[in-house]
Amino acid sequence: MASFPDVLWLNPNPSWRRFHRPLMQYLSQQTLVAEWEYRQTPDEPSSLEGAIALLHEYLEERDRPVHLIGHSTGGLLGLLYARRYPERVNSLSLLAVGCHPAVDWQCHYYAQRQLLPCSRQIVLGQMVKSIVGPCSPHLTKCFVRLLEADLATSPSPHSLWRRERIAPGGVPVPLFVGGSRRDAIVDRTQLQGWTPWLKRGDCLWEYPRGTHVFHYNDPAAVGDRLLKFWRSLEVPVQLSAA
Repeated sequence: MASFPDVLWLNPNPSWRRFHRPLMQYLSQQTLVAEWEYRQTPDEPSSLEGAIALLHEYLEERDRPVHLIGHSTGGLLGLLYARRYPERVNSLSLLAVGCHPAVDWQCHYYAQRQLLPCSRQIVLGQMVKSIVGPCSPHLTKCFVRLLEADLATSPSPHSLWRRERIAPGGVPVPLFVGGSRRDAIVDRTQLQGWTPWLKRGDCLWEYPRGTHVFHYNDPAAVGDRLLKFWRSLEVPVQLSAA
């Protein structure tokens, strides 16, 4: 079906859209990219199962597999989907997803809320530094509001009472894992921990700078590595001439 994209960006974190758009725009210069968004309502339990079911309903309509890509919780969603429905996935690209894939910023946030005698706002301000890096007071307030929205709408499986664990392991489809050497959320140990699960042809790439949102800091470098990976596959993405 011509209306379907070659690459599908999974975004169960709508408030993080500003971090993802630069990379999506860069990739869209070379291939057809679409965004699949999931917004959890306050009446729903915090669970990825609903998102997986809706994603499968969407992908069942297309006549060939798609390249899935996601950052953090979006990558976790793609990982769980690719494990369950590998026939629907041409490849899976994970950005800032560690070998223990459930570890995201919310996991760190709730752990700090339990350990530190600080207010919610102070802890969120510290999380901004961990995710984005040092920034002005004005930007810090803006990013705190972004994180507050994510706590309300993301299907991240964590809460103040419990942090979920999802078993490490790979997927039967071609896999790209990218992360930043200086990521305070998914550290280098988490990134390198993917090594035992990689198959021939899979790619583990470490960006030498940046933060948890390294793809926002340098979309061209990340985009070029993703395009190189897709081109390396037996059935590559149909890219337009540069």
